[in-house]
Amino acid sequence: MDTDGTHGTDEKRPPRTGHVPRPAAPPGLPPRPAHAPAAGPGLAEWLRTARPAAEPGIWRYGHTPRAAQESPEVPDRALLSGAVISFLACVLVWSLMRNGYLPYWDAPVKLFTPNAWWQGNGEPVPGSGGQRAKPLYEGLFDAALLYGFGRLGSWRPAWNRLIAARGPWWQAAAAVPPAYLAVLLVHHYQLPLRDLVYSFLPFGTDQVANQELVTAADTAVDVAVVLAFAWIGGVLGTLRRLRTRPAGTAAPGGAAAVPAPSRPAEDPAGWPEVRAAGLTEAADRLGAEAGAGRMNDVDYTRIRRAWDSVRADPSRTAAFADAVRAHGAAACLHPSKARDLPVRAARHDLLTRQVLLGAVDDSERTPYARRGTRLALDPGVLGTSLLAVGPSGAGKTRHLVRPVVESLALQALAGQAAVVAVASAGTQLGPDTAYDVVVRVGDPDSVYDLDLYGGATDPDEAAGLLAEAFVGDVPGLDVRRAATALAQLLGPFRTAYGRFPAVPELRELLDQVPAALDALRAALEAAGQQPMLRELDARARQYGAQGDPGPVLADRVALLDRPAFTGFFDTTGEGRPFSLRTLEHPLRVRVDLPERAHADASRMLARLLLAQFNAAAAARSDRSLFAFLALDDASHTLTAETVRGVQRLRSANAGVLLTLRTLDDVPEALRTPLLGAVGCRMAFSGVTTWDGKRFAEAWGTEWVETRDVTHRTVFADQSLTRAIHAFRKLVTGKAVTTDAVTVRQVERERWSASELAHAVPPGHAVLSLTSVRGERAAPLLVRLADTG
Repeated sequence: MDTDGTHGTDEKRPPRTGHVPRPAAPPGLPPRPAHAPAAGPGLAEWLRTARPAAEPGIWRYGHTPRAAQESPEVPDRALLSGAVISFLACVLVWSLMRNGYLPYWDAPVKLFTPNAWWQGNGEPVPGSGGQRAKPLYEGLFDAALLYGFGRLGSWRPAWNRLIAARGPWWQAAAAVPPAYLAVLLVHHYQLPLRDLVYSFLPFGTDQVANQELVTAADTAVDVAVVLAFAWIGGVLGTLRRLRTRPAGTAAPGGAAAVPAPSRPAEDPAGWPEVRAAGLTEAADRLGAEAGAGRMNDVDYTRIRRAWDSVRADPSRTAAFADAVRAHGAAACLHPSKARDLPVRAARHDLLTRQVLLGAVDDSERTPYARRGTRLALDPGVLGTSLLAVGPSGAGKTRHLVRPVVESLALQALAGQAAVVAVASAGTQLGPDTAYDVVVRVGDPDSVYDLDLYGGATDPDEAAGLLAEAFVGDVPGLDVRRAATALAQLLGPFRTAYGRFPAVPELRELLDQVPAALDALRAALEAAGQQPMLRELDARARQYGAQGDPGPVLADRVALLDRPAFTGFFDTTGEGRPFSLRTLEHPLRVRVDLPERAHADASRMLARLLLAQFNAAAAARSDRSLFAFLALDDASHTLTAETVRGVQRLRSANAGVLLTLRTLDDVPEALRTPLLGAVGCRMAFSGVTTWDGKRFAEAWGTEWVETRDVTHRTVFADQSLTRAIHAFRKLVTGKAVTTDAVTVRQVERERWSASELAHAVPPGHAVLSLTSVRGERAAPLLVRLADTG
């Protein structure tokens, strides 16, 4: 069940010997990762955190969507002055009403009530309904004044921004003065609250009882006013929060409060889907592992994927239940038995399969909805492949390659991906224990070897891959002719010996060494392979002819036939060759190339690995795993065929990451096709204007609104006006002018070549994204490594 849940491959498929690595670490509790959820919230809280749907590249963990357009915001000073002026105007109107200077303010209540309720001076008749109608109407009139002037002066926005935003204690303190003033006004009968309450009291003939009723009513009115302002000031909510402390926080006595157990059916960490399927014991075991801290984010994601395979194939239900019952959080382990990486250099969210790269710059040229948002990458955008260009020291490896490779390595442990990282020896892409396979080409202590033929069994396919690697960068040489020449040797050799030739043997055949050819011919004649003999004869006739690729191929093979590579690229089965045909397994692979000592050979091997990856990813029968290749330095590794292959990867659930110091490291004819083949483009700080021009063309233009302001001097005709203008010019030193504003819609480049070369600060990059579903994110200026 462990293998089934992790790999998701056919149980009837025979295992590949020599490809799946041995366990890299002993089983046990996983190390605590440096980021969420282990170092931050608990697993249950991490699972409950909202992850709303968002545009490509937005870090969804705890994301709060912003409005598409920025709402016009009044400055604080104008907001305060407007509130004060409207309050003073409200007080003035209210004072005029109270002192009888506002005529006919009570006309509506007298119009709709009987005349018998009112005396000749406008006061209510004692004992009539007017004693209730007048204070009620006066209260409604006062409320209407407050509401009208409050809306006019924006009292609520002013309160929220200038007072409530400073904290609950500021809000509570600011509510005290108006509450005291309101109590005084009620006490001196300036507000009709007491009169309104008195009109409903059951007064009798007993004066003592009547006085007690009045006293109780006054106290109730004062308490109601105080409570109303306490609610406005947020005092009640603050007291409620102080009384009900969050679960798990320290109690006043120093003891930790015990969190209330949540019902497993509502808690994502309680595995409600497993419980609903009838596996109550498995759900209880997994929930207990999560509650005890024995389950991390990798465990949860891995077991979740295994459960998804069970839902797709119910026949695996019993095996899943047995694995969980026996191993708990360690069920369905990766073949390496690892449950986490030794160290994490970036922040990851395995539920959304995202890795955090930085934050979008909060500037005017950034769309308002994306300003300040965190930027992350996931297989949804990496599936369209990513090209990053920047000079040495710009941070391509530290801020991009390692976080992406680390994210895919975590997903490989969860059974979701297979990742291959190719870099020069010594590149900091994590410790060796973070990988299942580490191939150190040219290092005699390397445990693993590299399969020169990429696991291919067809001679023509193997010849095509080798031709791309050997002569794909040679101008004027037809790669198809080179592939034909190689196939004329690989086919007969495999037919005769049951394997492909090793590097020294291939070099001898390309150099037409008589002894090697005679031995091969004799073996073919003994086996009666006349078609292969014709292939060998055809190669012999073409050797040395005009345009024959044989000598060039021999020279390129000679780069690998060096003492430093002795024992590598073995085809006899004695070594442990790694083949890219194993992309159907969730492997973590790192290939170290001897860039310093053998630069040409390293570039040739990088071309070979890229060509093999394109072929292997497209040939997979099981594409449930996301396959990814990261080339830390793709200089001089791209050919026309590999660029076309990169464009086809998105339909094969695969992608590549290519980094370049400059686009000049790519043949000129391939620069535009390369930018068109990848869906994600990234320009680091320090790119040249030549590179910036290519990116600017790829990103295109957009319509923007521009404002042109024209200053025109005012010439007055009247003598007084001229005198005033002369005095103003004497005081200010400037002539009196008028401004003419012209607003236009113009089309301009999203990022110009000059801006990319000179306006991108250090530690920043401009990044555009495209998802495999076709969603696009315009190029954004990103502040890298801002993961706080």
